[in-house]
This record gives sequence, C-alpha cells and structure tokens, in this order.
Amino acid sequence: MSTPTEQTRITPRGLFRTFATAEMITWAGLITALILRAVDVGNFVPIAGGVHGFVFLSYSVTTIFVWVNQKWRPAVGITGLLLAIVPFATVPFDIAIDRRGLLAGGWRLARGGDEPRGFIEHVQAWVLRHLLVAIIGVVVLVAAVFVFLLWLGPPPIPRG
Repeated sequence: MSTPTEQTRITPRGLFRTFATAEMITWAGLITALILRAVDVGNFVPIAGGVHGFVFLSYSVTTIFVWVNQKWRPAVGITGLLLAIVPFATVPFDIAIDRRGLLAGGWRLARGGDEPRGFIEHVQAWVLRHLLVAIIGVVVLVAAVFVFLLWLGPPPIPRG
C-alpha cells in the first residue's frame, strides 16, 4: 500500500501529460484569438500569444526533462519537441507514447534511484533532489527567455 505522499507525487507521465494538455489548450486559445481578430471582434492575440508562448517553452523544457528520465531515443524526444509547433499534436503524441510504455515509471534519478551518468543526468538528479529551488530556477529561466522573445518582437510580416 502506498503512502499519501507517494499517491500525490507527480510522475514523469503526469508531468508530461499536464504540459501536453496545456500546450494544446493554449493553441486553441491562440487560434480563437486569431479568428476573433480576423472578424473584428477584438485583438486578444497578444494575450493568447503570450500565454501560449510561455506554455510552449514550459512544454519544451518538460519534454527534454522527461526524455532524459525515460531514456527516449533521440527520434522520440525530437518528435515531441517538433509536434509542439503543430496545433493540437501534443496530446495525441502523449497518448501514443504512453501506449508504448514510454512514460511508465518514476523518476529514476531521484534520491535512492539510479546514479547519474554524464552532465545532463547530473543536472537532472540535482533538480530532482532540490525540487523547490529547481522549480523556482526553471520558472525564472523560462520567464527570462519569454521576456527576451517578447523584446525581440514578432517576426516581420512579408509584404508582397
């Protein structure tokens, strides 16, 4: 029988599913905002685009984190990253890899788990063993990248 702490602890599957779903939902919000702007209802694109951009970056970080933990082949991890660009593709990808067992298990590099090998696994082991500090650091890092991208502005619109 598992303890309450074990029952509520987020797994690689739960983390990935959360961000895959959030990415899909924010795609819907962005597309809806684009449609509303096209029919002159209002311009919600900056808000929906900003939210989607932040979730997109968060999904990307999550995909890489789960990829390392689950020891996915490079093709699986790269596919997960690329499908974030395709509207609504992250949830079908999540379902497909879950059916193949690629999201099964816990955090293998957590305390008491596997010994990390290489730089990336050492970073992940540190994150899993210092979770609160790591979460704050990741949020700050994603926010910094997000602010930098906002500062760059949207790509130029070709005029033809």
